[in-house]
Amino acid sequence: MNAHVDVMDLANRLKSAEEAFVLATVVRTVSVTAAKAGAKAVIRPDGTIVAGWIGGGCARGAVLRAARQALMDGKARLISVQPKELLAEHGVAAGELREGIQFSANMCPSKGTMDIFIEPVLPRPALVVFGASPVAMAVVEQAALLGFHITLAAPAADRAAPPMADVVVDGFAIAEPPVGKIFALVATQGSGDLAALQAALALEAEYYGFVGSGRKMAALKADLSHADIPPERLDRIKGPAGLDLGAITPEEIALSILAEILVIRRRDQRGDTTTA
Repeated sequence: MNAHVDVMDLANRLKSAEEAFVLATVVRTVSVTAAKAGAKAVIRPDGTIVAGWIGGGCARGAVLRAARQALMDGKARLISVQPKELLAEHGVAAGELREGIQFSANMCPSKGTMDIFIEPVLPRPALVVFGASPVAMAVVEQAALLGFHITLAAPAADRAAPPMADVVVDGFAIAEPPVGKIFALVATQGSGDLAALQAALALEAEYYGFVGSGRKMAALKADLSHADIPPERLDRIKGPAGLDLGAITPEEIALSILAEILVIRRRDQRGDTTTA
């Protein structure tokens, strides 16, 4: 831990660099605690506190456990570290989640209470679009408004105008896959379909979509079945891509595809009773 590093400055730099981390903030203390309300710390995925201070060993273990969980599921959480006697008085057990608060036992002699807000900061979801068809360009344009980090992979000769993408690749080979969760879409529409699909399936993605008919998708899958591609990954290609909204125009098709991706992106993050 480097006490001389400004917490918020480092947090901003890590966010700009698309690096995952947790910002932990002490929001309430009762009785004797090492850190006071307002104290902050930056925690990396390996559990290293690289800046700031949120107290000693009494709260550290609970904070690091919660930080790991937050980075895994992308959900912020509030943890309350209390002495065992106080937990018993409130009728809660260490590890219990009640009304949005995750309780943990403070085993230190100080018997203090600390409430810490755990906020995961994750890289932007990455959308890799293969092809420069009208649908591909419409997806890129709309995805930019939804906060995606966008990579457009297509031969330069196929691109009529500069795309609104963070990264532009000449061709289909992705030498450096983006960080974070990846969503891959092949929208070549007849211009290098097979090569683009192979490149897309080389990525470890949450979603593989193909813009084209089901019959064409079946034929391409048959061609790819002999390639060195994990069968379960091949089975996950959604073709035609997009929700069935009755879309006709490139812009409407792009909307249906991004709606489908959004369902997957936000799965388990809504916090309502309809998700796990």
